[in-house]
Amino acid sequence: MTERGDLPVTVDTSSPVAPYEQVRAGIAELAATGRLAAGTRLPTVRRLAEDLGLAANTVARAYRELEQAGLVETRGRHGTFVTAQASGVPDEARRAAADYAALTRRLGLPAEQALALVAAALDTGG
Repeated sequence: MTERGDLPVTVDTSSPVAPYEQVRAGIAELAATGRLAAGTRLPTVRRLAEDLGLAANTVARAYRELEQAGLVETRGRHGTFVTAQASGVPDEARRAAADYAALTRRLGLPAEQALALVAAALDTGG
């Protein structure tokens, strides 16, 4: 079994399950359980392949299948990111968070203060 790098994905070379499927399932599970949040940037194909001791084509196939399922999106040279769909976050919540982040930046609030406001609102129910 191999698990290395920043992404806790394991590949069992003795498993009858193809390595690309192990990578695909591992990333999908990490996203579904919240260990990979929506918007998380995945390692490059080459980097993950190197970390896991796999061929780049193996990881590329896993990423393609994740993208076809809507669980990740590739943004050209910017990388591959976990989608809100993969993490189970409703689009409305993701948009609200993005709108709030934009508003707090416009107001000049530091991130820590903006997050504290959200935590306080959640604690008080409004």
